[in-house]
Amino acid sequence: MNKKYRVRLSKEEREQLLQLVSVGMGPARQIRRAQILLKVDEGEQGPHWSGEAIGAAYNVSEVTISEVRKAYVERGLEGALQRKKPARVYERRLDGAAEAHLIAVACSKPPEGAARWTLRLLQEKLVDLEIVDSVSHETIRQTLKKTNLSLG
Repeated sequence: MNKKYRVRLSKEEREQLLQLVSVGMGPARQIRRAQILLKVDEGEQGPHWSGEAIGAAYNVSEVTISEVRKAYVERGLEGALQRKKPARVYERRLDGAAEAHLIAVACSKPPEGAARWTLRLLQEKLVDLEIVDSVSHETIRQTLKKTNLSLG
C-alpha cells in the first residue's frame, strides 16, 4: 500500500461521495473513483480497505487506486473525481486568414492535369503560396470539414 498519499475524507466529502455513489448517475469513471475514495479513507468513518480488497471488489488495478489517492492528495476531491486536463496546448496551424486562403484555393479551378482538388494538392498549394511553412493533409481535411466545404 502506498503510504505517501494518505486519504482522510472530511464528513462533508464523505457525504458528497456517498450521495454520488448512491444516486449512480454520472460518468462510470467518476462513480468508480468515488467508490475507491470511500474505501481507502483512513479517517474515523473510513473502512480503510487494502488495495487488494478494493481491486477485487471493483475490478481495478493497484495502480488505479494509487492514482486516485495521489489525485486526491494533490488536487483535492474534485481533482480526484474529474479527468485531468491535458497539459499540452496545441498551436493552430491555420489561422483565420490561412483558412480563408484555403477555401479560396479549394473553390478555384484545380491545377493542370487534375480533375479536382485533393487534400494533398491543397496542402502543396498552401506551402507553394507561402501561406504556411508546412501543414498536414489531415489539418486541411479538418478545416474543410469544419466549414462544410465539399470538394466533390
